[in-house]
Amino acid sequence: MPLVKICITREAEPVTAEQKQQLISGVTDLLKQVINRGPSTTVVVIEEVDTDNYGVGGESITLRRKRGA
Repeated sequence: MPLVKICITREAEPVTAEQKQQLISGVTDLLKQVINRGPSTTVVVIEEVDTDNYGVGGESITLRRKRGA
């Protein structure tokens, strides 16, 4: 059973339910085409991550964006 986790950042302009559905459908179709796994066994999880909750170079994305990095 394939399990795909998609992490996206939670932004001021949110990803809509329709866009999430397109991601789920597209990933499911891709797994069927590439590794021949049926849609009934494919699980897709979308996780939205706040920019305070991850970072690069020792600082959060929120701080990096505030200083224009």
